[in-house]
Amino acid sequence: MEQGRAWDGMGPYASAGTPPDARVPEQARGEHTHGERPAPRAVRRHSVRGQILDALRSALVDGELTPGEVYSAPALGARFGVSATPVREAMQQLAAEGAVEVVPNRGFRVSEPGPRELAELAEVRALIEIPVMLRLARTVAAADWYALRPLADATVAAAAAGDRAAYAESDRAFHRAVLGLSGNLRLVQVADDLHRRSQWPPAVGPPGRRAELLADAAEHTALLDALIARDLTLVRSLVREHFDGADV
Repeated sequence: MEQGRAWDGMGPYASAGTPPDARVPEQARGEHTHGERPAPRAVRRHSVRGQILDALRSALVDGELTPGEVYSAPALGARFGVSATPVREAMQQLAAEGAVEVVPNRGFRVSEPGPRELAELAEVRALIEIPVMLRLARTVAAADWYALRPLADATVAAAAAGDRAAYAESDRAFHRAVLGLSGNLRLVQVADDLHRRSQWPPAVGPPGRRAELLADAAEHTALLDALIARDLTLVRSLVREHFDGADV
């Protein structure tokens, strides 16, 4: 996490349609800061939990929630202008996804997956996705692959902007769309869960973020070209290479 950064207001949480860009304040960690801050806007009550969950996911992917640090639901709730309940519910969901760990009577600690855990996630994803993509490469019409080009382009745009949270969402959307052509909803759900678990916390620091994201995004475009050409050898190689760099 970059030193001195803090959440700068509640603008991203005022509308469910606005992508969150969470910044963790000192207050969220129970620290005292001097000076007054603008009063946060109230989150719409009908989608509080969903908005908080999206905001926390973005903060995790973007490295704004520090691995190993404990955050309390009441402190985060105060910052969001909501009660601790929706924050706690969102954190419980993140705990189920492996992003945080429950610390009794304190809050939630951001998980710190090691190289071995990330490598295992990449291996399992490869075992699931490579055979499916090879089968799809043999059977799916080129027009269906061309239809996914905007999703690949979206990953490139997010990478060019250095927006890790937007990249994480567009990356998973691309993979879901590719696997969705199999017609196997359960497979898509399992693969997406593994994909999400591999995305946080980020292993790449800010200096190398944009370059790493751009390289990862370029692999999506190359994969589509290989699928359109039905080049099975290249498809296998690209997917394996993509998963080898899955800690981006």
